[in-house]
Amino acid sequence: MTAARALLRRPLVRRLGEAVVTLLGVSLLTFVVLRVVPGDQITASYGIAAGELSPEQIRSLEAYYGIDQPWPVQYLGWLGGVLTGNLGLSTSSGTSVAALTAQALPNTVELAVLAIVVGLALGVPGGMLAASRPGRARDGVTQLASLLSLSVPSFLLATAVATLLANVLGWYPNGEGYATLVANPWLNLQQMALPALVLGISIASPVLQTTRTAILGVRSEDFVRTARAKGVPPRRLQVRHVLRNALIPVVTMTGLQFGFLLSGALVAEQIFAIPGIGRQVLLGLQQKEYAVVQSTVLVIAVMFVLVNLLTDLVYRLVDPRVRVR
Repeated sequence: MTAARALLRRPLVRRLGEAVVTLLGVSLLTFVVLRVVPGDQITASYGIAAGELSPEQIRSLEAYYGIDQPWPVQYLGWLGGVLTGNLGLSTSSGTSVAALTAQALPNTVELAVLAIVVGLALGVPGGMLAASRPGRARDGVTQLASLLSLSVPSFLLATAVATLLANVLGWYPNGEGYATLVANPWLNLQQMALPALVLGISIASPVLQTTRTAILGVRSEDFVRTARAKGVPPRRLQVRHVLRNALIPVVTMTGLQFGFLLSGALVAEQIFAIPGIGRQVLLGLQQKEYAVVQSTVLVIAVMFVLVNLLTDLVYRLVDPRVRVR
């Protein structure tokens, strides 16, 4: 094994250990919180009629829903099933959580990817524009726009954009039944356009700030001053020396934002009627389906951890300075 591989392997093993502990913590916290909140699947299914059930009927329903056992037994039973690939069953639909997740996860991933593309398309050029004249008018305007995009809540922006386009232009493709990318690519892209734009605007602000700070930092490095002194053309200097090195922290920021999108796209999915994994959690919470919520949250946590591990690995590959950490 080469020295480089050894340096990459040690932090990776440590991160994997931390990831396992994190996932166990998430699973335990989700399990406890769901049972601390008042109500259960019986009250969610029967509503006020649950008060008319006899003790025998309640015990029978508790056994059916698997909530008649002590919490440790419930947790270990659910966790054991997850480790063997059994994520549980949705009692309201009669479908396995694995099947529901397999349908919902690609929609959320597609939305996250499109939102990242929009965020990078807005944030990176914006950061370059702000860094080109620090302290000048363009920097101030760009910073103000970034602050405004960060300050406006996603649900408010999503509602405003959807209402404006529907009322003014009569265009609201999300009012139709959801079309997958495979079934109807053109309609799918139209339905993803608005939520991707809304989420992308919220992502653009941290990307812009990261790009601006990184460019200003790289410009003060000795190798940039040396290249400028050697007569390297300004455009080549900006692209090959400044921007190339400044994008390294942007990679980390992009990975973090992508991970957050997998769990934080709930608002956009709900407003624009996208059957994603965030909406699946919301429906599970409304119906008090413990298996749906627990397993889906764990899947989201796994995706978040994997994205961060991949981002960390890419960061170490492209920047030799962090390999020794």
